Amino acid sequence: MTGRLARRAAAGYHRAMHDIAPLIDASASLAEWDDLAAVELVGCAAMAPLLIVCDHASNHVPAGLAGLGLPEAELARHIAWDIGAAIVARHLAELLGATAVLSRVSRLVIDCNRPLDSETLICPVSDGTVVPGNRHLSDHAAMLRAQSCYHPYHAAIAAQLERLERGGAVASVVAIHSFTPALCDQAPRPWQVGVLWNRDSRLAAPVLDSLRARGDLCVGDNQPYSGRTTSHTLDTHGGASGRPHVSFELRQDEVADASAARRWAALLAEVLTPILARPEMRRRAHF
Repeated sequence: MTGRLARRAAAGYHRAMHDIAPLIDASASLAEWDDLAAVELVGCAAMAPLLIVCDHASNHVPAGLAGLGLPEAELARHIAWDIGAAIVARHLAELLGATAVLSRVSRLVIDCNRPLDSETLICPVSDGTVVPGNRHLSDHAAMLRAQSCYHPYHAAIAAQLERLERGGAVASVVAIHSFTPALCDQAPRPWQVGVLWNRDSRLAAPVLDSLRARGDLCVGDNQPYSGRTTSHTLDTHGGASGRPHVSFELRQDEVADASAARRWAALLAEVLTPILARPEMRRRAHF
């Protein structure tokens, strides 16, 4: 990705703070190839000062991309989406009376949790699997994906945060992800849940304490990934604006079916409810 593309992307979703219309060239949109919207909104009339985001909620590939040249079995794997995360995000929003924004396009099409100039924005290889539809991609083709999938997602997040904060409130941002129990040729990951954060620990620290106090969970602090390196969405919409924020990573065998995912949503709601009510969650702070 070029620096010009990254600057255009940043202008796109920050401009959406004032206008929900993303930077989309309607004459060349992936929407022409697919009737599925790029963004799912849950609880869009909710007024709780909380926004739940799910960057990798779906394994959907727009029809015009022909499955990126992958068989269905590969698109069902963790390389294409965060298995179970969408159910957790939707149910958590329901339990907390909150709004959720979910991407409806596979991370293999474009990863909404990466900067526009990241080498892993559109991966030609993921966990050992070659993605034919992502090889030798032109800047124009990459821009088309950004305009049709990436910008609308970040524009929706920005617009919902603006709506929630119109009365002067400060909204917290919670991200829901899931991770595979083991990457190709690597050791199993022991954590059932990981809490990811960067510089602002207002949410992460008490959440870690609460989860560990249960005594029945293996909890990772910035595991299996670090919020200091892989939290573009939270850094952009949380940290940069001084909003409290945290990301949850749930091991996919813990949320593999709907009932298990809902149990995790209930557990996270129980943990988050008293923490979100603290006065420090009502203030902007930069760290």
